[in-house]
Amino acid sequence: MKRHGDAVTCGGCALSAAGATAAPLLWLSMPRTRRHLGGGFENEGMDVTVLFTELPFVVVGGAFLPLLVLTLLVRLVGRRRPRPD
Repeated sequence: MKRHGDAVTCGGCALSAAGATAAPLLWLSMPRTRRHLGGGFENEGMDVTVLFTELPFVVVGGAFLPLLVLTLLVRLVGRRRPRPD
């Protein structure tokens, strides 16, 4: 049982790292973000505050959401297995 727990922990860390990396990349590709960060002529209309207001939530959400899904899946699969007595 110890190995199963280690594998789940390692998988959770890997998913968290992948989510924390992929979420900002996806956020940067959105039209709304490009509009704010793209700027105009000589940076007119550029809104850098999105880096301080939205980006931290995107990174935390990208790291937390995969862990939440993995936790729910492990709990659901764990309930289906009969306990060895």
